Amino acid sequence: MAVTEKNILSRLYIVAGCLFVFAAAVAFKMVNIQLVHGDEYKELALRNTERMFTIEPSRGNLYSDDGSLLATSVSRYTIRFDAVTVKDAVFEEHIKALSDELSQLLNVPSSHYEKLLRKAKASKNRYALIVRNLDYSDYKKVKAFPLFKKGPNRGGFIAEQKIVREHPLGKIAERSVGYERVDDNGYYTRVGLEGAFGQYLRGTEGKRLKQKIAKGQWKPIGMDNIIEPRDGYDVVSTININIQDIAHHALLKQLEYYKADHGCVIVMETKTGEVKAISNLGRTSEGKYYERLNYAVGESHEPGSTFKLMSLVAALEDKVLDTSTVIDTEKGRWKLYDRTVRDSKPGGYGKISVAKAFELSSNTAFAKMIHNNYKETPEKYVNRLMSMGLHKELELPIKGEGKPVIRYPGDKGWSGISLAWMSYGYEVSLTPMQTLAFYNAIANDGEMVRPRLIKEVKEWNKTILHFDKEVINPSICSKETIAKVKRLLENVVEKKHGTGHGLYTENFSMAGKTGTTQKNYVSKDPDVLKYISTFAGYFPAKNPKYSCIVVIHEPDKSVGYYGADVSGPVFKSIAQKIYATSPKTDEVELLASENSVLNLKYQRYYTEAQKKYSKVPNVLGMSGMDAISILENLGLKVEVNGNGKVKGQSISQGTDLKKVEKIILKLS
Repeated sequence: MAVTEKNILSRLYIVAGCLFVFAAAVAFKMVNIQLVHGDEYKELALRNTERMFTIEPSRGNLYSDDGSLLATSVSRYTIRFDAVTVKDAVFEEHIKALSDELSQLLNVPSSHYEKLLRKAKASKNRYALIVRNLDYSDYKKVKAFPLFKKGPNRGGFIAEQKIVREHPLGKIAERSVGYERVDDNGYYTRVGLEGAFGQYLRGTEGKRLKQKIAKGQWKPIGMDNIIEPRDGYDVVSTININIQDIAHHALLKQLEYYKADHGCVIVMETKTGEVKAISNLGRTSEGKYYERLNYAVGESHEPGSTFKLMSLVAALEDKVLDTSTVIDTEKGRWKLYDRTVRDSKPGGYGKISVAKAFELSSNTAFAKMIHNNYKETPEKYVNRLMSMGLHKELELPIKGEGKPVIRYPGDKGWSGISLAWMSYGYEVSLTPMQTLAFYNAIANDGEMVRPRLIKEVKEWNKTILHFDKEVINPSICSKETIAKVKRLLENVVEKKHGTGHGLYTENFSMAGKTGTTQKNYVSKDPDVLKYISTFAGYFPAKNPKYSCIVVIHEPDKSVGYYGADVSGPVFKSIAQKIYATSPKTDEVELLASENSVLNLKYQRYYTEAQKKYSKVPNVLGMSGMDAISILENLGLKVEVNGNGKVKGQSISQGTDLKKVEKIILKLS
């Protein structure tokens, strides 16, 4: 008996000892958690129950020069259904009415939605997709439908909002307008105007603390945001939608006719450098054209005969010849070492002056005049080109500007034929924008200005930044040289023997230079040989207002490939349509007077609007930009049809703002 009691006591001691050790371990762990890992676990708990959410700011609008929208941010909604939260009786009561409403709004049979909803209910789907990409107006309608109007807890209604960027002009100028995107790692991809001026457009993110509640939902903590989001500024570009539309369709028509691979057009205001239109179209495998890449800014290529202007200016400035100097074109063929320079006309042009060689675009004449005059000091020719800035990028705000190539004697690729080949646009490389900047400088009496794509940055009706003309080079050459080459550029179009004479019209003057460049000319296979057709110039020839370049790559050779035939007509069409739609001087002054009156009215309204926000204002006659800004800042959803000034508004002046969610503006 004593032995049994002793065994029991021993076991009790062991159990007690184990409990003591366990208690000590628990106590040690608690102390360790509190003192060593306490902050870490507290932070983990907070992360699971509280989280800082990002509040996306509204991206600013991008406008054309007259206040028409080029890009704007709009809300789009995805609607889903949580079938678990809805009671069976409530579901059966409302499913038919809900399906009918969805059918009427979305133009899909009611049976489709009834089947979809019943399937979600049977499978206890808490995230069934109903519809994507609803606008705000339709979202409000769906939210008020039977069952859904009971909200997320009783009606299973789930709405997900996202902000998307829309282009009211559609595909016109899509690549030039561009985009700005950021990936999960914070890396930005920037294209076009959106990318170039994203620093102004994107705004600043806000922060809001939320607490996790049932069913994985989060609710805000407190009444205010930790950091308030700041909406982006609006950016007013230099693009003119009328000129952009003209350029786009003129280019598209020619690309389709010649079945070309791609092409671009730039129209620039001569005095200011403001880019009024920039169109880039590339061909798909189906033969359609869209804004694929920004060829105008990014594609550097051999410019061909349009470079003869640069060579002529260099030679005239160095006084190695004059426009009256006579050159023998050698029956259209001139051999230099193991290579032969050829003219497009069989048999050549005989002995002709430099002026006529430019008008006829004689390769042999230019090759001989540059090679023979600079062969002893080739660096003199290159230095002259560089003094005019042809080796430098334009430093445009748009990303991806192509690098110009002007080789220097001794550089890799320089050879005994380099001077001759450079003289008419080979062994050099420029983007269309860089070529146009030079032609614009000639039109601008020698002053080279930086192409400009932005006029101002605005917040509400206040100008934050204003961008003025930037002069790259006040004088690329002498006034004497400018006067001579201007006359020759006119002759290219006006004289019967000029390569651009087919573009001549008595009613409107133009000046410019054709260019036809061979691509893949090293290959002996004629099927591989492709062409680039170019026309660069300005209009009117006297007192130029606009400069323009048209570049078309790889037109179908069976249809045509010369610059005068392919690109020249696009230039002419653009010039004539711009000229035809441009107001006369007295009309400009009248419009300016009218705008002054409108501005006074607007300022009076703005002052009044600061005092009371209860009624819908009258925005008739205002620019689209001002009207949208006013109405959106009053909390209204604005839909815009057309471009220009407000000619009609769907909600009349004086209507109580509390009764209005959306207003439609008609612009013209």
